[in-house]
Amino acid sequence: MSADKPRQPAQSTIDDGSRVYFNPAEQVADSTTHGARTPGAFSPGAAPAGKTDKKVPAKKHTARTGTADTDGLAPDPRDDETAAASQQLQLPAKPPKPHYFGHRQRLRERFLKGGNAALAEYELLELLLCMAIPRGDVKPLAKSLIDRFGNLAGVLTADQTELASCKGIGEAAIATIKIAEASAQVLSRERAMELPVIASWEQLIDYCRVRLGHRKTEELHLLFLDRKNRLIADECHQTGTVDHTPVYPREVIKRALELHASALILVHNHPSGDATPSRGDIDMTRKIIEAAKAMDINVHDHIIISQAGYNSFKTLGLM
Repeated sequence: MSADKPRQPAQSTIDDGSRVYFNPAEQVADSTTHGARTPGAFSPGAAPAGKTDKKVPAKKHTARTGTADTDGLAPDPRDDETAAASQQLQLPAKPPKPHYFGHRQRLRERFLKGGNAALAEYELLELLLCMAIPRGDVKPLAKSLIDRFGNLAGVLTADQTELASCKGIGEAAIATIKIAEASAQVLSRERAMELPVIASWEQLIDYCRVRLGHRKTEELHLLFLDRKNRLIADECHQTGTVDHTPVYPREVIKRALELHASALILVHNHPSGDATPSRGDIDMTRKIIEAAKAMDINVHDHIIISQAGYNSFKTLGLM
């Protein structure tokens, strides 16, 4: 006969009133909707009346170091290894500043204090290029342009296609250079127009040299004057080849009448650099003088401009 296992007493299903039923969901809903508990009410799991709930402070998480922290955490040996490795790790040294650092500012200061006399031509060109090329060293570019075109004036009067063929020159740089050229022409023209041409001959010559001195092809310009010998207009009448410009006296006089000019001065350039009048220059000038005389228009002079200087027909006794 096998031994019987001890029987467990069966749990009674009869509610004798001693059991307490607790629904956590109802307890949470009751606390959120009704706020404070009703005085004297008791729910299982709630704190006794008269006592407030104590908030358990959250445990602070502190970084472990080689020494014990305030929470009593034991030091982690791996932290010591990390600290030692970080001390051994050295940041790379800062690269040295480029040689042109602050160069632009120094150039500007020298220019503002001493004017153009304080700077070389390539340095003036540097300042111009800085406006178009905001970053980088433009000194090598400025020097290369001076070497190619001879001087600053040659750079300013260079053709746009020639400038575009230079390495490092873009549209912004070309525009800056041509603006400088146009500004010089406007300034010299205004000075020439301030006084009668006869009384301000040097200003007139300066203007003509700025206007034509560095042209690569021959151009004939007509300076139209009023009765007080003030400059009315400066117009390019003809453009020719390197050594020849066709001129038609009738067209010259026609334009003078349209502008109501009382006198005119002929100006043309010799790209070769020699300002000596040619035989063709002398013959053409005499034809224009004869046509102008018939219309009561005076021809004051014929000026030949070159990079090396200028010549005046009147000074040479050719008219």
